[in-house]
Amino acid sequence: MRGLPWLLILSISAFAHAADSTSLEGQKIAYLIASIETLQDAQFIRNGTAYNAKAAADQLRLKLRMAGSRVLTADDFIRLCASASSVSGIPYQIRFPDGRVVSSEAYLRQKLAEFKP
Repeated sequence: MRGLPWLLILSISAFAHAADSTSLEGQKIAYLIASIETLQDAQFIRNGTAYNAKAAADQLRLKLRMAGSRVLTADDFIRLCASASSVSGIPYQIRFPDGRVVSSEAYLRQKLAEFKP
């Protein structure tokens, strides 16, 4: 029982630190979703069907909500929500107007590397 106050203090401290990093991670995730949503004339390919950028961003937001507390970082978001279908396992792709196709994971990891808070 004597160690309980220290454990509580350590837990609160760890939670406060996580909240700070979660705020930055939340900004990163919002940035990643916006980078998809603002793609001009690109198609987001999910399970063999092409969707426009707005629909893709909406799907990613839904998957983020469904993932709940499993997503703590932008890396978690890319890995758990934005790389592949959770139903089929098929990787998501982005087809650009010039015909180039890249995986959404590669695109988002590049965008994450470019993120400036």
